[in-house]
Amino acid sequence: MFSRNLISIGKTLFFVAISVVVFSCKQKTADEHDSTTDSTVNKEMSADAEKVFYSMPSPIETAVLLKKAGASYDSDFLNPVENREKYSTISSKAFNMGIYGSDLSYTTIFDKTQEAMLYLACSKKLADGLGISGVFSDDVISRMEENMGNKDSLLAIISDSYWEADAYLKENDRASVSAMLIAGGWIEGLYIATRVEESLRKSKKNELIMERIAEQKLSLENLINLLDSYKNDEILNNLSLQLKDLKLEFDKVGSTSGETSVAEAKNGVATIGGDNSFSLSTETLTAITKKITAIRKSMVE
Repeated sequence: MFSRNLISIGKTLFFVAISVVVFSCKQKTADEHDSTTDSTVNKEMSADAEKVFYSMPSPIETAVLLKKAGASYDSDFLNPVENREKYSTISSKAFNMGIYGSDLSYTTIFDKTQEAMLYLACSKKLADGLGISGVFSDDVISRMEENMGNKDSLLAIISDSYWEADAYLKENDRASVSAMLIAGGWIEGLYIATRVEESLRKSKKNELIMERIAEQKLSLENLINLLDSYKNDEILNNLSLQLKDLKLEFDKVGSTSGETSVAEAKNGVATIGGDNSFSLSTETLTAITKKITAIRKSMVE
C-alpha cells in the first residue's frame, strides 16, 4: 500500500518520543503544576508501549491512505493554526503538538507546502513551550523552505527534527509528555479519517477509510493500556476514561481471523480484509465519529 521509504519515515515521525514510550512505561508522573518531568523512569521494555508502536499507524501512513482513497484536501478537517495561542498548560501543548503533527503530515502528503509551513510553525511554538525549542531551529525552517515541492525531503527533515526532540525527552525523563503527544496524534488521525469517510460516503469510495477506522479497534486497546501505565497522572487517567467510552463502540466492530484481502461493503456493513477481517456497521461508525469528535474538541478548544 505504501512505499517502503514512506512507511519508514512515517514510523520515525511517530511524534516526538515513540522510543521514550517503548522504553519508559509505568512511571510515576509529576504534578503538572510543579514539574514537567517524571520522577522515576523504568528503562525496561514495556510490552504495552511496544504494541502501541507496532499497531498504531503513523500520521503519514494515514494521510497517504486518505489520498489513495480519493479524498480531497480540506483544511476544515484540521486544527486551525490560530488555536496555538490558546494552549498554555503542558498537557494542552503536548496534546496539540501531536495533533498539529498529524495535520502537518496531512498537508505535506497533499502537497500543500505553504500550509505545511504554517503547521510547522505551530509545532515549533508548542515545542518551545515544552522546552524542546532546539528541534525546530531556524536552520530546520530554512531547509524546509529550500525543499518545498520535494515531499520526501520535507518528510525526512520533519522526521529528523522529531528524533532530536525524542533524544531530549529521553535524557530528561519526560515520558508522560511523550504519551500525550502520541495520544494527540492518534486522536487527530482518527478524527480526520472519520471526516474524510463522511465526505466520501455518498460516492461509495469510503471502503478504504472504513478499513483504517475499523483497524483502530486494536490500536485503541493498546493506547488505553499505555495511558493506564501512568497511574498518578490525572490528565492521562481522564483521557483514558474517555477512550474507554470510545472503546465501547469499537467493541461492536466484529473481527475474525483469516487471510482475506478484499474489502467490500454491503447493506451498510464493510468487511475489511487482511490477516484479520473486520465488520463495521454504519451505525457503529456514526457513533465512533461522534465520540472521537467530542474527545478531539475537548483538546483543541
